[in-house]
Amino acid sequence: MAEQKESSVLFSLKELMNLEEDRIKQEDEEKKRRAEADARARADAERRARDQEQARLAAEEDRRKGDEQRKKEEAVRLEAIRHGEIERARVEAEQRARMEALTKQQEHERHLTSLKSDEHKKKLQRNLMLAVGGGAIVVFGGLGLYFGKIRPEAEAREAQQRAVIAQQQEETRRAQQQLAETTTKVNDLLTQLSSAQDDRTRAELKAKLAEAQRQQAGAASRASGGGSKASAGGGGDDKPKPKKACDCQPGDPLCSCL
Repeated sequence: MAEQKESSVLFSLKELMNLEEDRIKQEDEEKKRRAEADARARADAERRARDQEQARLAAEEDRRKGDEQRKKEEAVRLEAIRHGEIERARVEAEQRARMEALTKQQEHERHLTSLKSDEHKKKLQRNLMLAVGGGAIVVFGGLGLYFGKIRPEAEAREAQQRAVIAQQQEETRRAQQQLAETTTKVNDLLTQLSSAQDDRTRAELKAKLAEAQRQQAGAASRASGGGSKASAGGGGDDKPKPKKACDCQPGDPLCSCL
């Protein structure tokens, strides 16, 4: 009986030891799981921190590159505006110079026309005075010559001069109008060029600007040269002609050789 009790006690002790070993084993496994979980958590935290830092550095680099690009674009835009203003000022100065030269040329031509008209009138007056000094017959003869030949020829020349001046003024007006239109076009293209953002648009605008400036130069050339060409065309009849041999009597006031 005692042996049976001893065996039962030993069995109970053995069970308790097994239970204790299981508990200790479970605690060790739990500690190991917690340690592994903590290690994984630290690794995840470190990885997230690295990822966040890399993302922050990448965002900072993108921001820096964006700032540099914006600064470059702003510098290009300001340079284009400055170049456009300089080009516009140059074109306006050239236009003012051409207009002033054209105005002076027209004034000079009007002055020459006025001088020619005054000189011709004075010559007619001298011829008339000479005719009056020759007596009544000479007077009537001089008046006949004046009204029959000299005056019609003078009026014809004056009419021709007026036609030439009118033609010159019309050509000048058309040339000035074309010059104003091309200048407006050049100024518009300069404004567009100063605000252009990409190279392709600026290249297209520069090509259009060069063509408009070529047209403007041609219009300015025609505006400055039109009056002289018209005067040269109208004055073709004033070229000196070879004089005929004079067969008048000496002292004849009606002699046309004078």
